[in-house]
Amino acid sequence: MRTILATLHSKYIHASLALPSLAAYCGMACGELLIREFTVHEPREAILAALLREEPDVVAFSVYLWNRRETLDLIDALATARPQLRLVIGGPEVSFDGPELFARHGGLTALVRGEGELPLRALLAAWRAGNEPEPIPRLALRLGAELTEGPDGPVLADLDAIPSPFQAGLVDLTRGLVYVETSRGCPFRCTFCLSARDEKVRTFSLARAFADLQWLIDHEVPQIKLVDRTFNADPARAREIFRFILAGNRTSHFHFEIAAHLLDEETLALLDTAPAGVFQFEIGVQSTLEATLRAVARPVALERLEDVVRRLQNAGRIHLHLDLVAGLPGEGYPGFLAAIDRVAALRPDHLQVEPVKVLPGTPLRAQAAAFGLLFDPNPPYTVLTTPDLSFHELERLRTISRLLDLTYNAACFPTFLAALAHTAGSLAHGLERLADDLADHAWLRYPLGREGLFLRLAEAVGRQWTGETGQQLRESLAVDLAKCERIVPERAPALFDTEITSEESVWVRNQVRQATDALRGQGIKLQHFAAVFRNLPNAAGRSVGLFLYRTSSGTGMLVEERWLVGTAPTG
Repeated sequence: MRTILATLHSKYIHASLALPSLAAYCGMACGELLIREFTVHEPREAILAALLREEPDVVAFSVYLWNRRETLDLIDALATARPQLRLVIGGPEVSFDGPELFARHGGLTALVRGEGELPLRALLAAWRAGNEPEPIPRLALRLGAELTEGPDGPVLADLDAIPSPFQAGLVDLTRGLVYVETSRGCPFRCTFCLSARDEKVRTFSLARAFADLQWLIDHEVPQIKLVDRTFNADPARAREIFRFILAGNRTSHFHFEIAAHLLDEETLALLDTAPAGVFQFEIGVQSTLEATLRAVARPVALERLEDVVRRLQNAGRIHLHLDLVAGLPGEGYPGFLAAIDRVAALRPDHLQVEPVKVLPGTPLRAQAAAFGLLFDPNPPYTVLTTPDLSFHELERLRTISRLLDLTYNAACFPTFLAALAHTAGSLAHGLERLADDLADHAWLRYPLGREGLFLRLAEAVGRQWTGETGQQLRESLAVDLAKCERIVPERAPALFDTEITSEESVWVRNQVRQATDALRGQGIKLQHFAAVFRNLPNAAGRSVGLFLYRTSSGTGMLVEERWLVGTAPTG
């Protein structure tokens, strides 16, 4: 019997961990197992042909928010093209579906609920032996015209019973990003998360975790993302894994989901020894309103969280990714803008704002009516309105989120964002003004390159702010553009004033000559661009900015800025 384990990723870079883990656990008892990974962007006909070309007896799909519709459409096509094919689905997106799913998709054979190792192996082993299985815990199965539903059943108690999918050669290492788990479950019961259903946290043994991590380190996987829901739920265990990575890592970078308020002093001291950039922490702040956090059963000591983030940020070794969730019970529009400013003040490297998704199977889904949450009935089940947030307000927050991604998270707009926050009274209120302009003029309707984004922002600033304030914001944009893109003097965008005086030209030539002499013989190419500024926040009156672009093989571009303020050169 040949079984294909398949999924459709949202991006090519993603590599499945679920399918290799299932294949490793099912093993030889289930016949021949093949793993095939696609993306939702590939034509359905191409995926259909690729699967049928392998002449499988069973195709089992892992289903998530991002691929539900595409997967079910593919199942319908497979069932039509080859009616005898057995089609199985599982994963968080379908674990809570009922008989109506089988009614809508006549070719669907079985549905695995929750964690898949035990039910899938029981099902495939029975089919391989030529038997129709007895009711299997956490499995819905179509038998002719009948649908049988297995009882609830336990998940694996001993995670080490799953052979390592890495050492079995089942994980695709060619995509640059590999997922790994050292635990399942979460100690928290946040009502918007499926992990609220976990009865307890289960862990792989440290020996197994070390073996998998060492294997990935030895194979020099560039990006390793640990998918543990709260990696440091057990601080001592987290410390041991941090220590193991720091002692043996070569070239890999590691991403963890962290509860910042659980990082104790011993762990923080250990993290102070980490090389810069090797670790990235994703920290779910979610809300800064304590009543909202209580409503979704997320107890967090906000002050402790902020203290830890500041310490990590000041140390400068860990890349910090902080999350906020809009549309949670009890949080209105002004309060959420304040939350953006409070979290931005912590200076994270990445600030993500997302509307809450009211997922099937979560406690929040069951409580939605009581809280007055209205949400899209189709994936990704995004909240559309709450008693505290209108649809229009949520849409403004979605636009602010997009602007955060394009500006703050791109790390190319520090001068502009500082000036914007000063002008508007706060970063969130400045982004709000730009979001309203975006809604009116749709300047992100089509894809923009980096320079195009700067120019669209400059146009928006010109509509929203006039006079000296608007000029200051546009000049701040110009400085940031010159610092992140090499500006060719002959093709400088209209955002720049390149009319420098003869005296200023002499200063520019002298500065370029000095820089050229300092780099002579080093194999570094030097190019430059100069422009006039009159309203920069930190320089009253006319000044000249000189941007020196250094490029060499294998190092990319480095930018140095020098300034002539008035008649006295500085920098």
